[in-house]
Formats: sequence, structure tokens, C-alpha cells
Amino acid sequence: MNRRPQLTIVAPSASPEEAAAVVAALEQFMRETSPTPAPAGERVGRWTRSALLEGVRDAPAAWGDADPWGR
Repeated sequence: MNRRPQLTIVAPSASPEEAAAVVAALEQFMRETSPTPAPAGERVGRWTRSALLEGVRDAPAAWGDADPWGR
């Protein structure tokens, strides 16, 4: 998705070359002063994400000494 605004100049006295120069300068300014993208987070596999959302653990060893079934 393009979130950049579409720049246009509405000035009856400006020549097409002058308007283009102003728009180019504004676009360059926006490129140079834009925030850096956030670093990508650690990627989690689909099965792992599904298990995490369901609250499932991967093995009895992950439960430590507690038996999840109360035995």
C-alpha cells in the first residue's frame, strides 16, 4: 500500500518546469527525512503460533515436575 501523498502544485503563475522542480524537491525531502522501518520481528512458524494461541505445550518435559493430568 502506498501511503505517500500525491503531490501537486496549484499555482497559476508557475511554469510546468518550476512546478516539477518544487514537487521533486518535496519528494526528495520526504525520502530523506522519512523514519527508518522497524526491524522485522522473529518469525514464528504456523504450527508454533497455533500452539501458542491455543496454550499447548510441546512435550511433557516442558511441564517440569508437575503432571498436567494431576497424576
